[in-house]
Amino acid sequence: MSVAQNYGTGRRKTATARVFLKPGTGKVTINKKAFEQYFFDETHRMLVKQPLQASETVDKFDIVVNVNGGGMHGQAGAVQHGIARALVDHSAELRQVLKKAGFLTRDPRMKERKKYGQPGARKRFQFSKR
Repeated sequence: MSVAQNYGTGRRKTATARVFLKPGTGKVTINKKAFEQYFFDETHRMLVKQPLQASETVDKFDIVVNVNGGGMHGQAGAVQHGIARALVDHSAELRQVLKKAGFLTRDPRMKERKKYGQPGARKRFQFSKR
């Protein structure tokens, strides 16, 4: 008894989200918690729902997400990316709509690493002439 399931991996900054789409009623579970309980900020909830609203599939899928790494905003972006990829896995016709809205593009911005001989990525120690 296997139900059709679609998968998408989403990433942003250091956050990674594994998203599973199953036909259902629109229930979203993130790390075994209710959607509203995990993303308590309305901005993050809106960010996650955007690909579903763009493709007009808000109440057609139950979504199960495992997300780790990063902070709340990075995780919300990773879940958004993962949902968009899983929707494309479900139906190739949605690709054009989601691509145009920018949900399939991985945000490449990450924290730059600290370099040796200086206190941060770009900051230098104070220069002393004498």
